[in-house]
Parts: sequence; C-alpha cells; structure tokens
Amino acid sequence: MRILVTGGAGFIGSALVRRLINHTDHEVLVFDKLTYAGVLSSLEPVASSNRYSFVQADICDADAVSRVLRDFQPDVIAHLAAESHVDRSIDGPGAFIQTNMVGTFVMLNQALGYWRGLAGDKKASFRFHHISTDEVFGSLGEDGFFTETTPYDPRSPYSASKAGSDHLVRAWGHTYGLPVLVTNCSNNYGPYHFPEKLIPLIIIRALNGEPLPVYGDGSNVRDWLFVDDHACALQAVFEKGKPGETYNVGGNAEKKNIEVVAAICAILDRLRPKTNGKYADQITYVTDRPGHDHRYAIDASKIRSDLDWTPSVTFEQGIEQTVTWFLENQAWWQDILDARYSTQRLGVANG
Repeated sequence: MRILVTGGAGFIGSALVRRLINHTDHEVLVFDKLTYAGVLSSLEPVASSNRYSFVQADICDADAVSRVLRDFQPDVIAHLAAESHVDRSIDGPGAFIQTNMVGTFVMLNQALGYWRGLAGDKKASFRFHHISTDEVFGSLGEDGFFTETTPYDPRSPYSASKAGSDHLVRAWGHTYGLPVLVTNCSNNYGPYHFPEKLIPLIIIRALNGEPLPVYGDGSNVRDWLFVDDHACALQAVFEKGKPGETYNVGGNAEKKNIEVVAAICAILDRLRPKTNGKYADQITYVTDRPGHDHRYAIDASKIRSDLDWTPSVTFEQGIEQTVTWFLENQAWWQDILDARYSTQRLGVANG
C-alpha cells in the first residue's frame, strides 16, 4: 500500500515509518511541518529507502495537502501530526487548537475530496486513520479502565483539542461516509523520544547531574506503551480494522510517576554509575501540574480480540532498552538540547 504519514518526523510517527519501511513492502510518504518536535534525524535509519519520501508542509495548508494527495495517491492516511505536550498546551493553547483541530479539519476535507475521486477497489480500500490519546477520557480513580465507549472528559487544552479532532473525524465518517478509523493510546515511550517528556527528560537530567523534577507526590499513574508496540498496533488497525471503529491501544503497564523515575535511576546506577551517591539522590518534588489527571489506564481487549494485537514488550524490558538507547545516542538528543529545548519547566499556568 501507499501510506501518507502526517507528523512522520515526530516520536510516534517516525516509529511507524521505520517499522513500515523495515518490516513491510509499503511505500511511505512523510508529511511534516518540522516544528520544534519534528526531528528529521529520527528518520535517518530509513531515509535511503526507495520506498520512503518526505515533504515539508503544514496540515493547515489545504493546497499543500491537496497537492500531496494528488501526487502520491495514498491508500491510507495515518494522521499523527499534532501538538502533543500537555505542559506546552497550558502555556500556549492557541497552537494546539490550530494544529490539532483546524489541521485535522483540513486533512479531513481534502481527504474527502480525494476519496470521492477514487473508483473501484482503490476507493473501497481507502482509510483515514486518526491517531489520538487516552487523555480525551479525563481522569480515572483508583479502579477501572478506559474503554472505547468511555465518555469524553478532557481536562487540559491539549486533551480538549484532541477530543475535538476525534469528534471531527467521526463526524466526517458519519456525515460524509469517509472510511475513518480512530485509535486512542496510552503514554508512549522508547527511543527517539523528544526530551520534553517525562522519561527522556529524567534520563537526560540525571546524566547531566541536574534535579529530577517529580510533580506533586509522584503518585499519578500512567499506562506505559513501548512505541514500537504502538507502531505494530497502528499497522494492524489500518490494514485490518473496520471503518468507523475505534480501538484503544494500551501497554498493560500501569506505573506511578515516582516508580518510573526510580526505575530509570536504578538502571543508570547499574549502566553508568556515579562517582558519588545514587541518581535517586537528584529526585526533587515540585509543585504539581495544574489540573493534573490522577490516573490513566487502557482496556485494550477490543484490539486484542478483533485484530490479534497485544504488547510484546514489558515495561521492565522497554525502560531498559530506552535508557540504553539514550546512553548510546547522546548525539541525537544533544543536538535537540543545543538547538531548541533545554529541559526547563513548562506548563506553570501563568496565563
């Protein structure tokens, strides 16, 4: 198939592209604006493939979207382009509304026109796959799981913008018949993770001898999903999923934030011990994130039963691989720190 991946230079997008080039015969076109979080070096492992191509453009640019659809003639649009960091959405929500909602609207409108112009098997097999987050469901208590029918209850500008984009996608499916798919995933982690997110942030700050900030008392819970497992799930959905359906994708790996930080410190103590003390000595509790959701947890039984997908990497295996990758690839993340992000605190809701 020919697969157009929006946001393909981002963390999850680049993992999907690497998987498709390395493990399938699909052709892939990456469509990415290359904002601060778009990192072309994440695609270097597959950039020499004759089945890979790249276009730098904005999903809010209808002409650019129309042109790439006409020229590339995709069978699948895997729509990952999004502003994704909750803390940044607290500081500057406007970009999240523009990219996540207006951009998704533009993609849907252009995809609809393109799809209506197809015929026969190509029209019947086309899919618009929208990749979203479990944060649209709000916050769980100590028990229970998010399912595909959990009511939406977004709490941050980021999650509200993603909830809005989910609703747009389903509306284009119901109203216009566009063959859409939606996936909502739990927290991803793994190689090539942009340093603003918790796991890479802690690894990098630990190595640099800096304080390791933990929000509140560290008791907030996330369900962690190794990014390569997520890429496998996305492939299963757009290859075998039923149009109009939603699939939740989770790692079945609930951890408190403080447990994640402690696990990273323990691995670093073993792989790169300090001359004095332990990495956990750098842990510092800081004022909690405004409106911080307490717990996320995914029930992924539907994608398991319908599409035969299940995570293959445990959290213990995945976090070991991730720490090792960051130790062995300092040049990748150091370039980012030098050029665009210095691990400073974001999202303090100053208005």
